[in-house]
Amino acid sequence: MYSELLAPIHAFLACPTPDAWIDEAVRQQEILLIDHANCEKKAAATAMSLMHRYVERSELLIMASRLAREELHHFEQVVEILRERGIGYRVLSPSGYAAALIKEVRTHEPAALVDKLIIGALIEARSCERFAKLAPYLDETLRRFYLSLLRSESRHYADYLALAERYSDGNIQQRVATLAEKEASLILAQDPQFRFHSGVPVCAMVE
Repeated sequence: MYSELLAPIHAFLACPTPDAWIDEAVRQQEILLIDHANCEKKAAATAMSLMHRYVERSELLIMASRLAREELHHFEQVVEILRERGIGYRVLSPSGYAAALIKEVRTHEPAALVDKLIIGALIEARSCERFAKLAPYLDETLRRFYLSLLRSESRHYADYLALAERYSDGNIQQRVATLAEKEASLILAQDPQFRFHSGVPVCAMVE
């Protein structure tokens, strides 16, 4: 049903989510949900930051405004699921995933903007891929919720990538490949901390 929607996502990412991460996510659903809420809030903040930094880019302003509203709506939905399950929402220490990707951003414009947009596309694509891969292992409520997010996450990925192409001085394929490989290295690396965008759980590496 979702194969056509997910095909470009899978082609864009340089690796799939390891099964060991899926196993850990199923075991740690409370942390999964809390960090999912945090990720939605951060995604909205990232969109707002782009709007403040690049006020002259009208296409970016429109896309980021829409994205921020959608991400905040998703945040509200996750918080409601937490409330229904008697789980208190709290701030967790972040994974190093996003920070490591941001370190790869070039320092001159428009290259910096292009890199930020490609990274945004990678994060949205990874979220979409993980929602789809996780869904079959979750209860009916979470399964339906995560599947309901696929279209918006895939659209966010496509919007980010389209703007990266629009604002670049040249072809972005090599830069996409470079950043995708960096993203994959983080997803496949041993990670002592479980988060929505963390790598392979340490326990799985030991086993």
